Amino acid sequence: MLNLAVTPATDPEISRPAPEKVLASDPVHTAWNLEERDGLYCGLWQSTPGTWRVSYDEWEYFHIREGHSILTPDGGTPIHLRKGDAQIIRPGFTGTWEVVETTLKDYVIRL
Repeated sequence: MLNLAVTPATDPEISRPAPEKVLASDPVHTAWNLEERDGLYCGLWQSTPGTWRVSYDEWEYFHIREGHSILTPDGGTPIHLRKGDAQIIRPGFTGTWEVVETTLKDYVIRL
């Protein structure tokens, strides 16, 4: 569950992965976009449980604040992500994102 102490005062954007990418459940994403300028995007992102395919054209750094997710590169070893973990995803990454427990992360994306 989202810790309101870490939620910014901005209005959240609610979305879901494209239906053709969803592999399990019906994950709901909530994003609080804090900065969008010159190809840089940062804020907070939360997702409810589910699994979907991902394909990155951009660079992303993130830090897990709450929850448990599993990021699995195509043909690679699953990476379990829990509170306190950080990860960099580089352009060209393809695989799956599985949210096991509702996950909240800080993110910085550079196009």
